[in-house]
This record gives sequence, C-alpha cells and structure tokens, in this order.
Amino acid sequence: MNAVADIRSDAQVTHVDVLIVGAGISGIGSAFHLQDQCPQMSYAVLEMKDTFGGTWETHKYPGVRSDSDLYTFGYRFKPWIGPPIATAQEILAYMGEVIEENGIGEHIRYGHRIRSCSFSRESDLWTVVATRNSDGADVTFTCNFLWMCSGYYDHETPYIPDWKGLDDYKGQFVHAQLWDPATDYAGKRVLVIGSGATAATVLPEFAKSAAHVTMLQRSPTYFFCHPNQNELADRLREIGVDEPTVHRVVRQQIMHDQDMLTKRCIEEPDAVFEELKELIRAYAGEDFEFEPHFTPKYRVWQQRLAFCPDGDVFQAVKAGKASVVTDTIDRFTEKGVLTASGEEIEADIIVAATGFNLSVMGNMDVTVDGETIDWHDTLTYRGMMFTGVPNMVWVMGYFRASWTLRVDMMGDFVCHLLRHMRENGASRVEVSPPGGAGAMQLGPWIDPDNFNPGYLKRGMDRMPMAGDRPEWRHTQDYWSERDDFPKIDLAGPEFRYTGEHAAQREPEVA
Repeated sequence: MNAVADIRSDAQVTHVDVLIVGAGISGIGSAFHLQDQCPQMSYAVLEMKDTFGGTWETHKYPGVRSDSDLYTFGYRFKPWIGPPIATAQEILAYMGEVIEENGIGEHIRYGHRIRSCSFSRESDLWTVVATRNSDGADVTFTCNFLWMCSGYYDHETPYIPDWKGLDDYKGQFVHAQLWDPATDYAGKRVLVIGSGATAATVLPEFAKSAAHVTMLQRSPTYFFCHPNQNELADRLREIGVDEPTVHRVVRQQIMHDQDMLTKRCIEEPDAVFEELKELIRAYAGEDFEFEPHFTPKYRVWQQRLAFCPDGDVFQAVKAGKASVVTDTIDRFTEKGVLTASGEEIEADIIVAATGFNLSVMGNMDVTVDGETIDWHDTLTYRGMMFTGVPNMVWVMGYFRASWTLRVDMMGDFVCHLLRHMRENGASRVEVSPPGGAGAMQLGPWIDPDNFNPGYLKRGMDRMPMAGDRPEWRHTQDYWSERDDFPKIDLAGPEFRYTGEHAAQREPEVA
C-alpha cells in the first residue's frame, strides 16, 4: 500500500516521491501504473478542476464522445465493455471505476491550480507551488520526480480566429469548448464553423432537433464511417469468452488493422480514399456527390480521420437536416456570416468548432536552478523527456492511434526508470544526446509533412525541438515504439545520473 501524503490546513510543505500533474485520462492511468509497479513509492495527483476527467469533463457540447475506439483508448488493464465509440459520460464512468477499484482517489488533490514548478540540482527536488481553489491559499509540494499529465491544450481558452465583424452578430455565438448544456437549440438554425472531429460530432446531434444545421468549412476533412460495434468482440462474447480476453484480443486486432491502414495511407493514399468513399456511400447512397465538400486537399492521415459512427453525419445530410458549405469567412453580419463568395448564411446560433490553443506543460512557470525553461530551446527525448530539465516526463500521446496507448507504454518506462534510479542510488536523471545537440540536424517537434493539425502549426514555436534520430523526436508511430520502448537501455549514454542524497528520502509532511 502506498504512503498517502496528507494535506492539512496548517501544512507548509508536503513531500512525495512522485507528483503527478492532472487527473485526466493520462494522470489516472499513470497513477495506476505507479502504484502497481512501484508500490513502495508515495505519490499525489494535483488537479486544477474539482473532479477528474480532464478533456471529458471540459467538453459538454451536444453528443460529445470519443473519436477513438475504447478498446484501444481504454486502459490495457481495465477491460472496456460497451460500444467502441463511447459518450463522455460513459468514459467518465469508466475512469471513475478505475479510481474506485484501485484506491486512487485518496491520492488526488482536486482544486489545486499550479503556479510554478522549480527544480534545484542542489537538492535534486522539484518544488511545486499551487493555489487551492477552496480558500485561495498557496500550498507547496516537493517531490523527487514530476510526471506531467496536463495534456496539450488550454482547457479554459479555446482558439477563436480573429474574425471581422464578430461583434456585429446579434444571435448567440459560442465556441464548442465553452458550450452550456442548458442551451436550447430546438427549432433553431445552427451554423457550425469547422470540419474536424468536434464538428463531426455536433452536426448530427444538432440535426436531431434543430430547424437546420449548416457546417461551414474552410476545407474538407476525411471521414471514416463504420457501425458503432465491433463484430469480433460481439462474437467472442457470444461464445462465452471472458471480458479480459475479449479486451486483449480485440485491442490487438484493432491495433493491427490501424497499423495496416497507416501504412496504406502512405503507400496508396488514393486507394484508401476510394475505400473511405465506399463506406460513406453505404449511408449516403451510391449517387452521393463528394465534390466539392468531401474531397480534402491534404493526404489521408496528415490530419486525424474524423470517425463517423453509423455514418451519422451523412445520414443527417441525406435526410436534408444538415448541409455543408465550403468557403472562407469574409465577415460576420447581424444575421450570421458572409462568405468570401458572397453567400450570407443566417443562423440563430453559431458554434465555433475551430480547435484548441496549444498548452505546453499546462502553461506553467517552470524553472531549473532559477532559470526559466523555454521549451523551444530544449531537445526532446522520445517526446517525453527534455534536455536541461531533470527528473521530469511529459505525457504526450498519439494523434493517429489512441492517446492512451502511450499512457500505458510510458507508465512502464517511467516505473522502470524510477526503479532503476532507486536501485542505483541515483537522485537525478537528465537526458543529453551523445555528441551533443550539435551532432544532429534539428527540426520541429513533428514533421508538418507528416502530421499538421492547426493547433500544432500555430504553436510549433513553443514546442521542444526534435533531432534527426528516431529517439530524439516524437515519432507518432505506436507500432515501432511498442517494440522500442521495452528495449530502452537506461544505462545508455543519453541518460546521465547524479547523486544519492535525494533518492532514499522518505515521504514526509511538514
């Protein structure tokens, strides 16, 4: 049983071995792996919200659901039972079960907004200062290791383009990330601006009761239509296979299929697009016209596929409840939006599904030995550790495969690293490329020719740099990393260890 660092009203400093930042899908999974694989280590989870869930608590727009299947988006240690594409409430219930079944809740400190994280090489400790929402008091934590699970986008300030005339619009305008579930859209004209996963989710849901829904997109996206069921899972259950086995086998099958699809998108993108069209025609009809609204200008998988369970987007379009306009915005008007081609789209409610603002390390003030870290000046090791920043990892999942696959894999790596440090009496670990960064050609965090969503392109100058060797970049390739990660040599030249005095420190509460 892990030691629990108890926060009391008069406590000045709380020390734990590991501090996890964030109680979303990454933080809860990381907490499980830590207490399962390193039960002798104490930990706490700091969460700025008053509950767990992260993304699934932030977004409350109509129909909010996963755009990855839950057999791979769910944790490997917790079988998923239900439809592959799940609602936010179903995902929150699943996470709640993980917390309850494993006693993770007693480690979570809700309502703690981190103000600063500072590392000292003199003590080999992180000092984290957070403001407690309940009373506005500042509380201080120290830890040997910082596990950043804060995600990659700003949960409070979404991305809204600088549209001309927005203040002229007399209807209701809202970004999907800030949607109020009490909003009544029945019988109203709804305009959705955007064409990604969020737009694909809200369009069919709005269409159920709105007078009409229009999706205004600057450029088309790729859709993957499929029934919201998994035939293999259904068959295995039918013949009496236990749920852990169903989860493991179906998870493996899906990952195999995704690997094949990714390779085919690179080798024969035109053929893949034709197959995606056929899946759409199954719901929209054989005579469905793809030009101009459903023919993207980028390659398949340069951006995430928008999953369309049961073809709901195309069923709404076919039924006349929804329509698509491909154009850019000239300006907003009193009644709606005027496009560059001169068409005015009138709407009672306009919903911006225009994406996120990138958040690197939760936009926290991070210092090492008093020097503020500019993440763009650092070099990443496998997209999780950074030069010049000791005793810290950042969980950045996958965009093509399920995010959580990397949460599980990183959980194994971090726990292996922590055990290695403790067994060898090391209190500090840093990464540095053999021969120095100058021995490599440096480039952006992710190659824009490989993957180029808007939030990354807008914020690439805030992200760490990558090298020209696979281990010095975030490859986004789960299928190679699942083989490479278990083979990482913690005694390799890229890891530098120091000291003994902090590694054996016992957890304490001042």
